Amino acid sequence: MTDLPSYADLRHRTDAPASSSWGLFGPDDQVGTLNLAGPQEALAAAACVRTGEVFTLDYPLNAFDPPLALTRRAPKHRIFSRHADHRDDVLEGLYPQASTQLDGLRHRRHHVHGFYNRTTDRQVAEGGDALGIHHWAERGIVTRGLLLDVAAGRRDAGRPIDHQRGEHLRVGDLQAALERQGEEPRPGDILLLHTGWAAWYLDAAPSERDVIRSERRFTGIDQDHEVLAWLWDHHFAAVVSDTYALEALPARPDSPFGRETDHGMMHQQLIAMLGLAIGELWRLTPLATACEADRRYTCMIIAKPLNLRGGVGSPANATAIR
Repeated sequence: MTDLPSYADLRHRTDAPASSSWGLFGPDDQVGTLNLAGPQEALAAAACVRTGEVFTLDYPLNAFDPPLALTRRAPKHRIFSRHADHRDDVLEGLYPQASTQLDGLRHRRHHVHGFYNRTTDRQVAEGGDALGIHHWAERGIVTRGLLLDVAAGRRDAGRPIDHQRGEHLRVGDLQAALERQGEEPRPGDILLLHTGWAAWYLDAAPSERDVIRSERRFTGIDQDHEVLAWLWDHHFAAVVSDTYALEALPARPDSPFGRETDHGMMHQQLIAMLGLAIGELWRLTPLATACEADRRYTCMIIAKPLNLRGGVGSPANATAIR
């Protein structure tokens, strides 16, 4: 489905909220931009497999402990048995978005217009189906992945990303990385945005990680309509990164988004308005190293969110095959 209006056209919609994709995938759509990853995209993804290399794109469920989000915590793994020859286990306090994750379409509402595709607040409740993560799980996510190595591009330009400062990445950074790689995105691709942040953070000393968490200063994409246009106009099925929130934090002081409840974040625009599937804290550095070695930046991506009816988010359970 490549006959979608441009982001510039979306900003002037009158049949739905401006800057939204509402209705473009149908009045009852539940999966957003994942509609762009269908059978033909899965077949095209299979053609990317040449060496058979397999990369898990998930960090352990308890990798980020203490957690980065103030309202989440790492799960506690407990093993128990009912007799000497039996073992079972349980994860206590599992927050599905505490490590490598997919943000479902329930994760954010727009403070004025509400949830994606005119879904009401009443529909987004425990026990309900609307916009639940299970819709993604039941259709499956299999498509081509395009790794965009912004970290390598900035390194080669003599301007390494400053993770200590929590740098805001602009469209110029994304486009320069794309041109460096000589790649052309295809509709239905999953964009794998490699900044090196997660690997940098996990390698840092505990005292350094404490500072990052306390200052809430994280590398990510900038809050700007130009960034949204670049992402939407390439028709990505999903956009994921190895950063905490995909977008940089704190948000830029003059952000035009989410001032009322989100402190300038554009999650409302990405999720509620565009229906864009996004992922955070993905384990991309090993894959990026392999891509850089043979200058081949596409792969097959398979992701399987938890089949949790009405779930808000999920571990990504993602694999790349080259």
